[in-house]
Amino acid sequence: MSELRIAIAFLALGVAASGQEPAADGRTSFANHCVLCHAGDGNGTNRAAGILEFVRANPPGDVADLIRNGVLEKGMPAFDLPAPELRKLVEHLASLSAESGEEPVTRTVELVLSDGSSARGELLNESGFDVQLRTADGRFRFLHRDGHTYRDADLGPSTDWPTYHGDYSANRHSTMDQIHRGNVGALAPAWFFPVPGQRMIEGTPVVIDGVMYITGVNQVFALEAATGREIWQYSQPRTKGLLGDAAIGLNRGVAIRGDLLFVITDHAHAIALDRWTGALVWDVEMADYRDHYGGVAAPLVVGDLVFFGISGGDTGLRGFLDAYHAETGERAWRFWTIPAPGEPLSETWGDPKVLERGCGATWLTGSYDPDLNVLYWATGNPCPDLNGDRRPGDNLYTNSVLALVPETGELLWYFQFTPHDTHDWDAQEPLLLIDEEFRGEPRKLLVQGNRNGFLYVLDRVTGEFLLGEPFIDQTWAEGIAPDGRPIVLPGSDPTEEGSAVCPAIRGATNWWASAFNPDTKLFYLMVHESCMVYKKTDRPWQRGQSWLGGTFHLTDDSPNQRHIRALDIQTGATIWNYAQTGASTTYSGVLSTAGGLVFFGEDSGAFAALDAQSGDPLWHFQANQEWKASPMTYMVGGHQYVAIASGLGFWSFALPETHPDLTGGR
Repeated sequence: MSELRIAIAFLALGVAASGQEPAADGRTSFANHCVLCHAGDGNGTNRAAGILEFVRANPPGDVADLIRNGVLEKGMPAFDLPAPELRKLVEHLASLSAESGEEPVTRTVELVLSDGSSARGELLNESGFDVQLRTADGRFRFLHRDGHTYRDADLGPSTDWPTYHGDYSANRHSTMDQIHRGNVGALAPAWFFPVPGQRMIEGTPVVIDGVMYITGVNQVFALEAATGREIWQYSQPRTKGLLGDAAIGLNRGVAIRGDLLFVITDHAHAIALDRWTGALVWDVEMADYRDHYGGVAAPLVVGDLVFFGISGGDTGLRGFLDAYHAETGERAWRFWTIPAPGEPLSETWGDPKVLERGCGATWLTGSYDPDLNVLYWATGNPCPDLNGDRRPGDNLYTNSVLALVPETGELLWYFQFTPHDTHDWDAQEPLLLIDEEFRGEPRKLLVQGNRNGFLYVLDRVTGEFLLGEPFIDQTWAEGIAPDGRPIVLPGSDPTEEGSAVCPAIRGATNWWASAFNPDTKLFYLMVHESCMVYKKTDRPWQRGQSWLGGTFHLTDDSPNQRHIRALDIQTGATIWNYAQTGASTTYSGVLSTAGGLVFFGEDSGAFAALDAQSGDPLWHFQANQEWKASPMTYMVGGHQYVAIASGLGFWSFALPETHPDLTGGR
């Protein structure tokens, strides 16, 4: 049946086509085709989940398309229904959705505790082992069954992981040492939480007060951090017509301030939720997604402001960083990473038409120094990515770190790692803020392993360049000059015929986490040794398409291998190297701990730990997963956990010797 005929039938408002039997009413059609899997009320059975959430979140035409086309990979067949019957079925689903849209009935309980006292609150979840309550003050209380009574589940010390990077410094080094070199061999899975329907998961959990907050694309879940038990979830439909990372469906996490949780949507809306209920508090459109803007990065909160970056840095847009008032969603300021034509620094671009779509996206969470009160944010590559002919000059502020006053967005200083980038080597790698002696002098340092293959050490007070040394076998620069500018080798730019250069377009490293251990004095990062042939083309920007300005492919002799490396920030020298095996698809960064460990998701599919001093492998759990996220750690009830996301969902690990629930105890 043609789309036109379906449309006409819908407009006919129930008038059957000539010669056809009268259409079955919606209730009968639902009973004939849907009840077996979705139940009579549409809320689902053991065969399939409920359908009403989809009905509420999508227009009738999309609901009709779902019925007509099915979802074969999930076991839902396609239904070739006559248009009038299809219309009535959609109407019936809408009525079921309206009936179920009433506020759910809450149940208040009072439970006896093992010490003789009681706990009272709204019952959120219950099993034969535990109970989740919302108390009168709106907070959560987690209880474990203890015979015929209950006991609090969160006894013992706790340590939060309150931001995407763990803290403002973006240094994924934890001072927790309950899990250490001597006992890591006993580490075991504590729980797993699936997030279905995701192509890949790149997020890092945030844990505050025993509650873990995780994300999928346009989804947020609150979990009990000790058990992985869901408390609430928020979701909205994916947006059609997106490009780049946003179209893939990525989200890297949340930020929290008080009772508010902040996250970005795939179509570049900044939103705030009530972190206790998941209810939407405010929603602000940062930019029109039809202009190629998207969102993937976890926000960052400083004081009353929450900072959001945008994605879409290969699609031809004008990059910016936004600051919003946390309580209201009112925009406080915007910093454009690309000047407008005629503005200062526009002379670093050339062609005004290219300048208008020069990219410089801000798609990775920044860092903050509370003592200096300085916000640090990295910027992305210029567009078109691989052809710099129409953008002669340095193309500021692309491929840079920006030091900003958080209250106003005033620029204090900037440092550009790769001027006039023609290989898509943006600066969207973590900016670690480290207080260490550097060559005998106490310094406030900013350290980054850059996508271009060089380790950089800057003075974060002034932006002064201190060190730039390669950490891979790169072939594009002779070195870094004393002023921090790369000494570019002839013939390294892309050509129409193709030029072979190392590193590859994904970089010597990328956005995944890095870490510095103040005990070992080593900087850890995941490294990609790889080389590519880069070719340029001269294609103008077109709406709805990426704007790479060229193509690329691996060289015939490219190693294409992932490594975990430990670097000396004083010299840039590699102290140890752990070579991974696999297809070179992992995006997992590292987590360093005071227990002398470096955790990471290995290219083989295992989650693993290395000795932080030597790089020797100490432990692994073969999950047979592709890792696209970096690990983190937290402590709840006196038990340290290490967590990481895979393509299926979120894993959390703990020691059975310290966690009785992992050895059958209660």
